[in-house]
Amino acid sequence: MTTVTLYHNPRCSKSRQTLALLEEQSVQIDIVEYLKNAPTAEDIQAILTMLAVSPRALMRTKETEYKEQNLGDSNLSDEQLIAAMVNTPKLIERPIAIANGKAAVGRPPENVLAIL
Repeated sequence: MTTVTLYHNPRCSKSRQTLALLEEQSVQIDIVEYLKNAPTAEDIQAILTMLAVSPRALMRTKETEYKEQNLGDSNLSDEQLIAAMVNTPKLIERPIAIANGKAAVGRPPENVLAIL
């Protein structure tokens, strides 16, 4: 049986929809409420590698914290952007599903089916 790690925010409708979609599949789900248990820099780097995207592509750029922390500054390094996500996990796009050595962002929720 496939195990899916889901970085989940229960207050987010897309995250809830993704969880419901995964529950319909024959998979075991390991839910990580990332706002309560923030991922480490190493976790985020691993997710970025699996998604083959830059840190900024995994960030919620419309969040107030993004603007307040001046994270739109193009001079910031990947390490600085990852540190911002570790320190302010609300900035991380959600939900993120990981299975079979691959990751997918559940926007739309059906995106996660590709990694099962």
